[in-house]
Amino acid sequence: MILTIHQPEFLPWLGFFHKMNLADQYVVLDSVQYEKNYFQNRNKIRTSSADGWNWITIPVLKKDRSTQLIQDVEIDQNVIARQQKKNWKSIEQSYQKAPYFEMYEGAFKEVLLNQEPKKIIDTNLRLISTFRDILAIQTPLTLASDLETHLNGSELLLEICEKLGADAYLSGPHGRDYLDESEFESHGIKVEYHEFQHPEYSQIHGAHMPYMSTLDLIFNHGSDSMKILTGDG
Repeated sequence: MILTIHQPEFLPWLGFFHKMNLADQYVVLDSVQYEKNYFQNRNKIRTSSADGWNWITIPVLKKDRSTQLIQDVEIDQNVIARQQKKNWKSIEQSYQKAPYFEMYEGAFKEVLLNQEPKKIIDTNLRLISTFRDILAIQTPLTLASDLETHLNGSELLLEICEKLGADAYLSGPHGRDYLDESEFESHGIKVEYHEFQHPEYSQIHGAHMPYMSTLDLIFNHGSDSMKILTGDG
């Protein structure tokens, strides 16, 4: 059984779902420390701006919370309603002329504008579920916070693999910098690395620009998105 583990991102990019689709089991790593200004609460959308892209961000509470876990990060309720409207306006302005915007806008609008989440993990999991439904990804998901783990770093990932009975661990490419492969192998678990070649596809704002939220692919290519993502389209 191939298992992969990843932190829960906001409006994830294509590589996030490509790796998920390759695995037999996907673990949402919500039990580790939140990283400020990373992808847990923001991501990029393609725009007609000078840079060609903008950030879409969910405001979270960070003051005096430098060691909080991802599962505990709270959304700033003082500004979230205003930010949700701003975010959706940006998405709408960027993609309303995209071929498949009208087909999928309702699903994302429900999460990004009509929900009142308390924690960022709630928003991220709802969005991940929406993307999975559209892309027809069947890989089962498990929350790391439900597994009662006790270790850190490479040992934590090995602990999760053992708890779920994996015989192969699919790591991101940066895992080469910190994974103890020999320790995995001594427990009968083969380490493999995810090598993702970002596909090029037509976008409504000019030449292709990679590393956007998966929103970009879906609004531009609809039901063909999974074929493009896996290289079959």
